[in-house]
Amino acid sequence: MRWLKITVFAAVLVPFALLGWKAYQQDLSANPIEYITHWTGDWTLRLIVITLAITPLRKLLRWPDLVKVRRMIGLFAFFYGCLHLTTYLWLDKFFAWGEIVKDIGKRPFITAGFAAFITMLPLAITSTAGWIRRLGGKRWQMLHRLIYFSACAAVVHYYWLVKSDIRKPVFYGALVVILLAYRAIVALRRSPKAASVATPISSLSR
Repeated sequence: MRWLKITVFAAVLVPFALLGWKAYQQDLSANPIEYITHWTGDWTLRLIVITLAITPLRKLLRWPDLVKVRRMIGLFAFFYGCLHLTTYLWLDKFFAWGEIVKDIGKRPFITAGFAAFITMLPLAITSTAGWIRRLGGKRWQMLHRLIYFSACAAVVHYYWLVKSDIRKPVFYGALVVILLAYRAIVALRRSPKAASVATPISSLSR
C-alpha cells in the first residue's frame, strides 16, 4: 500500500515539476500567464475527474485499496486549483480586487470558476481523520458530495472559457456525467424499494 501512495504522490507532482521546468527554460509560449492558467486549470479538472473515478475503478478492478489514495488525489486537485486561482489573482489581475469583483459579476466563466473553487475549499479543510470524527461519517459524506458540484462547475467554467474548440470541455463533461450517472444508479439500487424488490429474486438464486 505504501508503494501505491508514493507512486501516486510522485505522479501528481509531475505536472507541477514540468511547469516549473518550462518556466526555468522560458518555454511558456508567447503568453506565459495564459499558458500557466490553462495548465493549472486543466490539471485541476483532470484530478477532480480522477477522484470521482476512484470509486467505480476500485470495484471494476477489484482493488479496494485504491480508495486510500482518493483523498490525496483530491487534495492535489485543490492544490492545482489554488495555483490556477493564484495565477488569475496575482499574475493576471495583480490583486486589483475591484476589477476582480467586476469580473466575477460580468464574466460567467469566472463566476463558475470561483464557484468550483469555493466548493472545493471545505472539502480540503475537512479532509483529515479528525474532521471525519468531528462531523461524523454520514455528515462528512454529505459534505463531500460537494465534489459533484465542483466538477460540474469546473466543466462549465472550461466550456464558457474556450472560444471555439470545445472538444476538451465536452470530453471532461461527458466523463463527469458518466461518473455521476454511475453513482445515481448505485444509489437507486440501494434504495429500500429496490432492496425489497431484489430480495425474493436473490433468495431464489441461492
